[in-house]
Amino acid sequence: MIYPIVAYGDPILRKVTRPLEKDEMDLQKLSDDLFETMHDAAGVGLAAPQVGLGIRVFVVDGTAMNEDEEEEDKDPTLEGFKKIFINPEIVEEDGDDWAFEEGCLSIPGIRGEVYRPEIVTIRYRDIDWNEHEETHEGMAARIIQHEYDHLEGKLFTDYLPALKRQLLKRKLSDISKGVVDVDYRMRFHSRR
Repeated sequence: MIYPIVAYGDPILRKVTRPLEKDEMDLQKLSDDLFETMHDAAGVGLAAPQVGLGIRVFVVDGTAMNEDEEEEDKDPTLEGFKKIFINPEIVEEDGDDWAFEEGCLSIPGIRGEVYRPEIVTIRYRDIDWNEHEETHEGMAARIIQHEYDHLEGKLFTDYLPALKRQLLKRKLSDISKGVVDVDYRMRFHSRR
């Protein structure tokens, strides 16, 4: 099932999510639906709040970022990087902060340079409720940090300099009102 993506301005994007209980829902269906929704919108990550669910779950699939790259330009951190993170907890962020221009399916048409640590260690449960602790770096770490922020009620725009945020105010307001052109379904809080 493809969910509509929740647009900027919806209060759920600013709420800290709650942990998921083991047998609370069909995890396979949730996973399938999140991946299907993410792929339909051509994203590389999607957090549950972005489809209106206030639970600590996100999916990532960075493999598409390597598809059009020459062999020498492929990012090794993205090879096979497709998974679901249930009840994740960032244990540690390390390394130098590095800049990358991020975007978000909930904030279409807006991108901004965000600095994040290059290494992240995360503890989470998989679809079979097994616990894992992994360290990721580079682009994989960035995708994890971006999606994890959604679970904490943060958006990439929060990291932009105040002047840049001020300049984006009108565009963000337009997005919240549904004045945006996208090729995937969205849900706008102002239209409820």
